[in-house]
Amino acid sequence: MLKNKYLKVIFYCFFFAISCVANAQESSSTLPLTTYLQQLEEQFNIRISFANKDTDTLTITPSTDNNLESILNYIAKKTSLTLTKLSQRYYAFSKENTISIHAKFLDNFEQNTINGATVEVLEQNIATVTDSTGYFTLNNIPKDAIIKVRFIGYKTMHFNATELNKNKPVNTFLLKQHYVQLKEVVISKFLTTGLRKSKDGSVILNTSDFGILPGLIEPDVLQTVQALPGIKSSNETVSDINVRGGTNDQNLVLWEDIKMYQSGHFFGLISAFNPYLTNSVTITKNGTSPQYGDGISSVIDMRTNNNVNDSFFGAGFNMISADAYTQVPITNKGALQFSARRSITDFLNSPTYNRYFDKTFQDSDIENNDRDTEITRREDFYFYDFTAKALYDITNKHKLRFSFIYMNNVLNYEETNANNESNFSNLDQKNTSFGGSLESKWTNKFSTKINAYRTSYNLNANEVANNQEQQLQQTNKVLENGLKVNTKYQLTDNIKLINGYQLIETGIINFTNVTQPPYKKNIKGVIRAHSIFSEIDYQTIKLKARAGARVNYIENINTFKRWIVEPRLNINYNVATNFNASLLGEFKSQTTNQIIDLEQNFLGVEKRRWILADEDELPITTSKQLSVGFNYEKNSIYIGIEGFYKNVKGISTLTQGFQNQDQFNGEIGKYNIKGIEFLINKKNNNYSTWLSYTYNLNNYVFKDITPNTFPNNLDIRHTITFAANYNYKNFKIGVGVNYNSGKPYTEPEEGNNALDLFSFPAKINYKDPNSSRLPNYVRADISALYNFKISKKYKATLGTSILNILNKENILNRYYRVTNDNEIETVESVSLGITPNASFRINF
Repeated sequence: MLKNKYLKVIFYCFFFAISCVANAQESSSTLPLTTYLQQLEEQFNIRISFANKDTDTLTITPSTDNNLESILNYIAKKTSLTLTKLSQRYYAFSKENTISIHAKFLDNFEQNTINGATVEVLEQNIATVTDSTGYFTLNNIPKDAIIKVRFIGYKTMHFNATELNKNKPVNTFLLKQHYVQLKEVVISKFLTTGLRKSKDGSVILNTSDFGILPGLIEPDVLQTVQALPGIKSSNETVSDINVRGGTNDQNLVLWEDIKMYQSGHFFGLISAFNPYLTNSVTITKNGTSPQYGDGISSVIDMRTNNNVNDSFFGAGFNMISADAYTQVPITNKGALQFSARRSITDFLNSPTYNRYFDKTFQDSDIENNDRDTEITRREDFYFYDFTAKALYDITNKHKLRFSFIYMNNVLNYEETNANNESNFSNLDQKNTSFGGSLESKWTNKFSTKINAYRTSYNLNANEVANNQEQQLQQTNKVLENGLKVNTKYQLTDNIKLINGYQLIETGIINFTNVTQPPYKKNIKGVIRAHSIFSEIDYQTIKLKARAGARVNYIENINTFKRWIVEPRLNINYNVATNFNASLLGEFKSQTTNQIIDLEQNFLGVEKRRWILADEDELPITTSKQLSVGFNYEKNSIYIGIEGFYKNVKGISTLTQGFQNQDQFNGEIGKYNIKGIEFLINKKNNNYSTWLSYTYNLNNYVFKDITPNTFPNNLDIRHTITFAANYNYKNFKIGVGVNYNSGKPYTEPEEGNNALDLFSFPAKINYKDPNSSRLPNYVRADISALYNFKISKKYKATLGTSILNILNKENILNRYYRVTNDNEIETVESVSLGITPNASFRINF
């Protein structure tokens, strides 16, 4: 008996060991169900749809069977999921909270049947098409699914799955003709491919699909926006973009939700943002969402690629710089993104570089030094930038992003005379910014986004003159921290609510130190702004409306505290087929501005210094703007016209670039602009041609200046652009002519009254401010691109362009100064001469 007990114990132990081994083997071969389904899709070239919430927690031991039907039935048995065969290639797994749906679709004109309309179950990877009678049916569809029905030439329709339940009689729906609803977009091609105009009036630039514009061989972000009506640069730079008559510092430039205080290389001639990694750019001139503060003239919002699964690489060079960029997926949830660019100007003096150098330094310390043959000179200039981004999808509904950007301009200049006495100057301009964001989709209706950043701008200039007897040091530093929380809630199918809070803390230092004669000045300030914002979006087939407000509490700890309320409005209405009307309005404010010092500060090259409002010498700048527009688009024709009125208060003569008797007085005033923007664009698949015209009446009002009202420094009354581009196979060419009337300037009095010799130092007696005008500006540009394949994997592009092909000498600015001999000297800034450029790029 005892022996039998031992045998039983041994038998049970043996059986238990065998079971453990079997279970261990089974466990080791267990896979997540989602992974196994993806393997089957690749193995049998099929597509399997499923809801992530049904499969994310399930695992399975792969079947040893080689028959597809047997494997799928095995999965259904093991997981208790329902298997549905949709077609020979498409299958679906689902839980039992599904229904079958059906419906019939006809057109609304003669109620003809619509054969081949796409019926898509959103977020389910399930789709079918209507048959010859316009009928469709789908089985095992989630009860809470949204069904999207679309057909070329007809408006897209959306349904809840329960509306089409197969337990109900077949419902017949009529599709409306001649209108295809695109997401927020009514114009798919605007001037060139990659440019689109949204319903809310903003313009979106997609750099990956960018075509060609006259004079551009690369989709330079800040050069491209100047092709739009109402946007130009009065001095041909990207660091001085004027939107509807505003100064450059009145533009809010964002990169990955980070405010940028530096936007250009080569002191403004080249955009500092890599155009090939910048995936999309949104430009808004009016009707801005209350999510955005600052930037009373415009918002330029730049975003890089945000898709983890994308993989790409590209590199290239032109006659100014070379660059490379890439995105590398690390896992199926994470990726890294990089770009780097550096000028080649310090070892290659190309014709492009020489033209840029002459334009940049024509009124600087470097250019103004006497060209004595006994003096030896060394000039060294270069720039570079670097960006990085880490993308990580925690889950499908929670996405984490980190971004970094660094840009730098360096100029070194040294001269030595025959006595071995040296003068040395250097200028260093850099911007360092980093930030992160967390986007979360909590339900199908509610989502949030948290964004934080830190940005630093640093401009340093040093001059050592008279054999080191005199030294000058100048510094302008900006340090800003920001936090922003956004919430979005889809209240109904037509109504969306957006709310949020933003905190911005900005500190600025302006430091000057001169050794002979001794002089030192150090100005520091910090402003902290708390803002809450709320907006309601309402959208139907004909109407898209957005209304909201931003409430700002702004404090400078040492000087002031102030509340500012900013209402915003954006309405677009489809008045008739192909005809839309818009009404846009906004109140905005900003606390940072740039002093424009037109003496020889910062070597006379970079004359702008960021400063903070103090509500004493410089108030907070505020603006009000209203615009009404109409646009018509049918087939290949687009016609748009928009009239606007803008009033800006709290400006100073120090921030406006005065070059007359009012240059240093710091009077506070305002300006108002009345304008019209018109554009007609004819395009098809092969070409696009357009004519744009902008009229601006831009006047200053300063109560302490006589006369009180006079033309704005940026009062360019008439601007006309005529351009065209043509695509033939792999070849693209763009040609354009730009014209604008001359901007105003102030002349000295005539004859002996021009110079006051009784003052010390002698000063110029001027006529009424801005009572004279520069000659009209005309420039013609041309560019061409050729795309070709090096191999199946590698693509390449050759590009060439010529700016100012007619080599017309346009005067951009004119002012006057007194020489050491008490003579009045006329100083003119001249535009770029004929400037060729060429590029080669490769990508895969």
